[in-house]
Amino acid sequence: MTEPTILAIESSCDETSAAVIRGGKVLSNIVNTQAVHEQYGGVVPELASRAHQQNIIPVVSQALLTANVAKSELNAVAFTRGPGLLGALLVGCSFAKSFALGLGIPLIEVNHMQAHILAHFIEEPKPQFPFLCLTVSGGHTQIVLVKDHLDMQIIGQTTDDAVGEAFDKTAKMLGLPYPGGPMLDRTAALGNPNAFEFPVGNMPEYNFSFSGIKTSVLYFLRDKTKENPDFVQENLADICASVQHTLIKTLLKKMVKASKDLGITEIAIAGGVSANSGLRKAMQEYAAKYNWNVYIPAFQYCTDNAGMIAMAAHYQYLKGDFATQYVSPEPRLKF
Repeated sequence: MTEPTILAIESSCDETSAAVIRGGKVLSNIVNTQAVHEQYGGVVPELASRAHQQNIIPVVSQALLTANVAKSELNAVAFTRGPGLLGALLVGCSFAKSFALGLGIPLIEVNHMQAHILAHFIEEPKPQFPFLCLTVSGGHTQIVLVKDHLDMQIIGQTTDDAVGEAFDKTAKMLGLPYPGGPMLDRTAALGNPNAFEFPVGNMPEYNFSFSGIKTSVLYFLRDKTKENPDFVQENLADICASVQHTLIKTLLKKMVKASKDLGITEIAIAGGVSANSGLRKAMQEYAAKYNWNVYIPAFQYCTDNAGMIAMAAHYQYLKGDFATQYVSPEPRLKF
């Protein structure tokens, strides 16, 4: 079957999402973002799991309704196996297994990080193989060589913290509300990116390190507020802009190296941090400078969503890559 109809479920962290895809075209993509974590300044795993349990049936129902697809028309059910929070993954996995078993249709397990990359094939323009994808999120920072839809190789990654964590932790130090990364991005738009200088990580080959800049920001704020207690409030936009500029510079320095070394000019970004306006703008600037063909997903496909899980499942279905009812979540799932 070349045009399978698949229900996909994403529940790796704090978004409960369901999508329906038919013949490689996403018909619906419903996302319920959990607001319960805002008062804690970060995702609380146990609360995330409970929220997924509450949201999954309404979200799946809405996805089928929006797509105008009946359960009897489905050819498979896909779900995120990992990486992610164990309790959150367990909700999506259990629901998908039960749903597929009840309908007597195949089950497809999807790697969350590979799905982020395959979000590029939901809409035009689509990258040509081979291409390099900078996959950036709260938990991952990777450079991936993508040879085909299901043939990917990590050639570089962070040796400590992910860039999304660096954004979020910096935002927390500055007193910005949750979610910190997007708030830092919006504040940075009002500041001078060259106002303050922070260290650019320099790891071997195509790898990254972001623990150093977090420490640098911490000591910088400590010293400056000793001199002037109102320093952060008076310079907030410039601090945000300078930190963001440094993080983006660190990311794209390695992308330039990988592009030159491998002779690949098809360049993509994926993951939650690919929604960052500074990174998106910098990618366009680097495209002009290095003659790259740059691919950036629509905002709705940058953050966690089931549309990207559905797209990955589509290609896995065509390959006959199905899971059994014995499958279980894998929080640290690798490529």
